[in-house]
Amino acid sequence: MRGSRPLIGTALTAGALAAASLVLAPAAAAVTPGTAQASYDCGSWGGGTATLTATQSGTAATITINSAVTTPLAVGADQINATLTLAKAGGGTVKFTGRKNPPLPAGGAVKIGPLSGAVAPGNSLNSYFAGTALSMNVFGFPVACDALTSQTPGPFVFS
Repeated sequence: MRGSRPLIGTALTAGALAAASLVLAPAAAAVTPGTAQASYDCGSWGGGTATLTATQSGTAATITINSAVTTPLAVGADQINATLTLAKAGGGTVKFTGRKNPPLPAGGAVKIGPLSGAVAPGNSLNSYFAGTALSMNVFGFPVACDALTSQTPGPFVFS
């Protein structure tokens, strides 16, 4: 039994250190709200309300867009180059870019993302009104979308 006491003490110390590290570990980065809606006008491609879903991991963030805009042609997976520009509170913009989309049938609603961008703690991002808010390139054709509304329930705030 005497030989096992140091092992028990070592195990208890290791367990206590592991528990303390969990308590002291930083919280995972989060964005609030996680989902917002805004309306866009994409010219001949249509318009309507889009749902934007944001995620964050440190300074990396992604936004996925489910829109009311429809594609006149079937589009294969990962065929839409897209840039979403959001206005930063206090000035400036943050761009989210990517070439990610599921296969879309002709007449189907456009879904894009996740689009990737870099954020800083405290960034508050909302609809961009000083130009094209969402640009897409589909089969070499540019599609420009203007934001018509601010995001509801409010801007994305990154921690």
